[in-house]
Amino acid sequence: MDGDALKHAASKIVAHRLSATPITRMAELATLEAGYACQQLANRALAKALGPVVGLKIGGTAESARRLIGIDEPILGEVFASTVHRSGVGLPLAAYRRAGIETEIAVRLGRDLPVRPTPYTRAEVADAVATIMAAIELVDDRYEGLASVGGPTLAADNACNAAAILGPEHPFDPALPLDRLVACTLIDGREVERGTGAALLGHPLEALLFAVEKRRQLGLGLEAGTFVSLGTMTLPQWAKGPARYRIEVEALGAVELTLA
Repeated sequence: MDGDALKHAASKIVAHRLSATPITRMAELATLEAGYACQQLANRALAKALGPVVGLKIGGTAESARRLIGIDEPILGEVFASTVHRSGVGLPLAAYRRAGIETEIAVRLGRDLPVRPTPYTRAEVADAVATIMAAIELVDDRYEGLASVGGPTLAADNACNAAAILGPEHPFDPALPLDRLVACTLIDGREVERGTGAALLGHPLEALLFAVEKRRQLGLGLEAGTFVSLGTMTLPQWAKGPARYRIEVEALGAVELTLA
């Protein structure tokens, strides 16, 4: 993909994100690598409006989520500072085209994971984790056909990310059985979904390793202080109207969000 075509694709992504108009499948982005290249170019422009990139999200770590959006592997997106909130925040439902709530585990890195020629190991990425928390990812179906928009376009658009709501951070304990932690999603106090950390590529640290390795292969590292939201453990809950959402993750606590 030549430079002018990439710039044109990135400008389309920026315009769609800032105007909240729906995105169609971008045929000019023929590969995931092209999608990620477009993402990086678009995000440099979006950061002027949304603040610097402070986090990473992984979409499709759960098989059910990959089936939902028609992708063969997880998709990474970057998260902007102005879209990160603490538990208890209220956000306007009208700001999103079709808002969805995802029940997640997030980690914050305590050391850099720079680009290098050799792959990282799971032990290395686990050793880089400083804190862990429950998190809600607010996704937005900004697409004309989420199931058919395709991986490259999703990658260019940060994999549906609209916001991250982070719970209290806990020092990371390597002995915590992350794959067996039970998570549940509640809407207006009623439990609607339940899952475990095993939904995240079998283990949340496998999801983190995937993200680090994908970034390394793309020539991108991760800096200390960056948080990584590791994917949803339950199916997204698409907002049907104003509601109060609460997610609970065993050993990590709860996170609340009101959409009104």
